[in-house]
Amino acid sequence: MGRAMAKGPDKRRAAISDAHLWRVVANETRPLRHKRRPVPSAADLAPDEIPANDRPATKAKTKPKAAALPRPLPRPVAPALEAGPGAPPNVDRNTALRFKKGDMPIEATLDLHGMTQESAHIALAAFIARARAAGRRCLLVITGKGRRAGSGGESTGVLRANVPRWLNGADLRPHILAIAHARPRHGGEGALYVLLKRVRGAP
Repeated sequence: MGRAMAKGPDKRRAAISDAHLWRVVANETRPLRHKRRPVPSAADLAPDEIPANDRPATKAKTKPKAAALPRPLPRPVAPALEAGPGAPPNVDRNTALRFKKGDMPIEATLDLHGMTQESAHIALAAFIARARAAGRRCLLVITGKGRRAGSGGESTGVLRANVPRWLNGADLRPHILAIAHARPRHGGEGALYVLLKRVRGAP
């Protein structure tokens, strides 16, 4: 048969023994003390684990300055036009001889006699432009010899001195191959031959 159940006084003694045992255990039991985990410093944490407020300030990355672009090289300056002796540059020998001797057909003529410097300069620029547009190349510009001063016979004509300078100006020089003093039959030292560059597409 199964285990007999405790009855009467035996049951009460068992309950008292259990209660007494529980009090003894409870009095002798001490609560466990949890050790506080040390707070890790920022140096012990990975960068992505550090709170945003505790992260050291970092300098904003500045974009590198773009390298300065090199300045474009200046365009080569064409040699100055001179009406004196010698073969003009960039002109073949046969053409140069015919040009300086006045043997090339004169296709247009401009007479600056009696003009002021301002009027003469404007007229010269317009004359060159019209000649280029018409495909003409060999021109004659009459400046006049001007008055002479002193026994040396040096000419002091203003237009005679300025026209070569104007022909060497930035607006006209790119279109001109050569200049030369005219032969006596065309005005001599009071006139200039002007040889224009060939215009592309011109006959």
